[in-house]
Amino acid sequence: MPTPADQPTAKSTLLPCLLLLLSATTGLVDAASVLGLGKVFTANMTGNVVFLGFAAAGTPGFKVIPSVLALLAFMGGAWGAGHLARAHADRPLGRWLMWAAVVEAGLLWIAAAIALDVDVAAQASKAAVMGVIALTGFAMGLRNATVRQLKVPDLTTTVLTLTITGIAADQTAGRTPNFARRIGAVLSIFAGAAIGALLLMHGGLALPLALAGAIVLGATLVFLSDPAAAAPHRP
Repeated sequence: MPTPADQPTAKSTLLPCLLLLLSATTGLVDAASVLGLGKVFTANMTGNVVFLGFAAAGTPGFKVIPSVLALLAFMGGAWGAGHLARAHADRPLGRWLMWAAVVEAGLLWIAAAIALDVDVAAQASKAAVMGVIALTGFAMGLRNATVRQLKVPDLTTTVLTLTITGIAADQTAGRTPNFARRIGAVLSIFAGAAIGALLLMHGGLALPLALAGAIVLGATLVFLSDPAAAAPHRP
């Protein structure tokens, strides 16, 4: 039997589409962070823990401070998302997601504005680099904690390890449950990363961040037309 918290997502037709678009923005943000800010992830914390291990071993090119900053900012965003969710308990699901989207998009756009001062090739303006890491890390922590509470299978918007595992491990009689959704999640992050890399190489660091913010806000606005958006949010 579905729990009350699961009922809005089960009836939604647009929520999976929203999460696939948010998955694409993960690729955009990680392209900006890994390619534009040095070896650091601001959406994928597993990568940062691995990078910290490399840095601890003295591997050239890996630094402790950026990864630690990204981790702390991410945790701060997740903490904020938890408070935001509880503040919207029993209120419309769409209102909660809209507030989360406004905050996330705003942080990404501020990061994009700061990124205009970052020389990607030289990694110049250390303060600006750290500012972009902190802002995008906080935004993605907020996103992860919010999506986590939605409990939509195979659509975490940031992590693909279990999704890819499920594609192969859950196959029965030549079919895989949620195959289209799982493949869609993989392709969304792939497309976001590819587009983010192209935008960064040809237009600068600010472009993928600005586009990510626009997609987050625009996709959430479209979701408000779904009847599920009016259902009460029960964390």
